[in-house]
Amino acid sequence: MNLSTILADAVEQAPDKVAFKLDDAELTYAALDEASARVAGMLAAAGVGAGDRVGIMLPNVPYFPVAYYGVLRLGAIVVPMNVLLTGREVRYYLEDPGASALIAWHGFEEAARTGADGLDLATFVVAPGEFERELAAAEPRREHAERADDDTAVILYTSGTTGSPKGAELTHANMLSNCRTVTESVIVVSEDDRLLGALPLFHSFGQTCTMNVAVNARATVSLIPRFDPVKALEILERDRITIFEGVPTMYNALLAVPDHGRYDTSALRTCVSGGASLPVQTLRSFDAEFGCQVLEGYGLSETSPVASFNHPDRERKPGSIGTPIAGVEMRLVDDDGNPPPAGEPGEIAIRGENVMKGYWERPDATAEVVDGDGWFRTGDVATVDEDGFYFIVDRKKDMIIRGGYNVYPREVEEVLYAHPAILEAAVVGIPHPDLGEEVAAAVVLAEGGGASAEEIRAYCKEQVAAYKYPRAIWFLDELPKGPTGKILKREIEAPADVSAG
Repeated sequence: MNLSTILADAVEQAPDKVAFKLDDAELTYAALDEASARVAGMLAAAGVGAGDRVGIMLPNVPYFPVAYYGVLRLGAIVVPMNVLLTGREVRYYLEDPGASALIAWHGFEEAARTGADGLDLATFVVAPGEFERELAAAEPRREHAERADDDTAVILYTSGTTGSPKGAELTHANMLSNCRTVTESVIVVSEDDRLLGALPLFHSFGQTCTMNVAVNARATVSLIPRFDPVKALEILERDRITIFEGVPTMYNALLAVPDHGRYDTSALRTCVSGGASLPVQTLRSFDAEFGCQVLEGYGLSETSPVASFNHPDRERKPGSIGTPIAGVEMRLVDDDGNPPPAGEPGEIAIRGENVMKGYWERPDATAEVVDGDGWFRTGDVATVDEDGFYFIVDRKKDMIIRGGYNVYPREVEEVLYAHPAILEAAVVGIPHPDLGEEVAAAVVLAEGGGASAEEIRAYCKEQVAAYKYPRAIWFLDELPKGPTGKILKREIEAPADVSAG
């Protein structure tokens, strides 16, 4: 079993179909297959073999799938890397897994070479034109190396809130199972579909749900290297995109484009949200203004990533992450691993075909989150209703304890997102001498939106219990975000002069 065989199947059945496109540049399945075979040959000539780790530091360009499937067909392991890493960070991503090679985009060559300096590895810089000449000189490796189900295909490094990133080892079986299930019964993708590749392919969401699913279904992906809402709307119209996948901030950004209604997005069939909790107000606004129902799902790097979803053939519950997908079990547990009282929040635990085999050379860290029965504890707190639908309450570590009362930021954020003047908001805890923590909110106002901290505070006070509303409120031009657009709460700091009101 090798994850790269999804490409072998695609090229056999649809060689001339466009697999990936970037504006006017198009890559057919036959061309993708040939180029990836030459990447495998190029790596083999540099001494890379089965089981070796290869870093890929590429943006959303057609070279990404070329490199990705080339590494896999050789039997090596892909280590996807954020293109915005500094030289110091690149070094960690190469040293920790003991990488044998690095394939990096020419625009990030300085950071790549700085990180690789002094390490015993081969570095390949991808520059249009030059890279093609390198591939033309390489002897293609057309066979797909045989790999065991439990062999590692990809090492995805998780950002974490503390300590160094850990590499989640995802096996060929993990990735294939999740890819096929998402294709067949979650998003339900066919060869007639056209997907917008706005999610970073180096991230688990974009990698599985956009790239691998599209190849598995022989669909077409229109890539966008860096998300821009106007550019995205232009591509949705130009390429008659049928499936859009994004994180909540992308949906907010599309809604915030003043004249978004003038773009013809009528081809949209399915919209998918993941990566963070989607505010119900955002979901309802997008449904109404784009005429396409948004389906929310849930997953993590450690789960390949999809674990649950609002399935298209079943009832959708706004605010819910849906029910477990095929081959996956979910349950709630308390701190001792026991079920919480009915209706009470608990930590989500997941078991199934999608759960990683562990963190790369971190058995202690693996044992902290995966028990002897294979249950992975996610760190996310949720409730489950009588129909088996899960509702995220918040990250366990994001919970605010104010004067002994538990405050889950997401509940307060839902209230803030419903305010017409607010574009984005993040609720965090700040130190308080008497209460331990105080509830605080960093707010980005919508264009033309006007509201004072006092007005927002009063608005929230009417919507939630007295211990929950944010006393401290401040305004930012934008919230800090990760590569997928997910809001990074750990980087939000209250100004020294902020008033708690």
